[in-house]
Amino acid sequence: MHEAEKFFSNRECKYFPCHKGVDPEDFNCMFCYCPLYHLKEKCGGDFLMKDGVKSCINCTRPHIADNHDEIIQTLRDQKN
Repeated sequence: MHEAEKFFSNRECKYFPCHKGVDPEDFNCMFCYCPLYHLKEKCGGDFLMKDGVKSCINCTRPHIADNHDEIIQTLRDQKN
């Protein structure tokens, strides 16, 4: 996969940027909905539990372009 295929920034989204802590110039929207959410506490992100529901409001892991390959590898590992 080429580097250009690992980054997408949707500046026209009304929620952009949807998380604080990532420079808007580097904010990656490729994983708008976190593909690791289903891993619950094993996702590796900075999540909170609110009334039994996982909240990812403080997590920037999928929105940092350099994390793309690691997230894809985590998903591949889950299939095995």
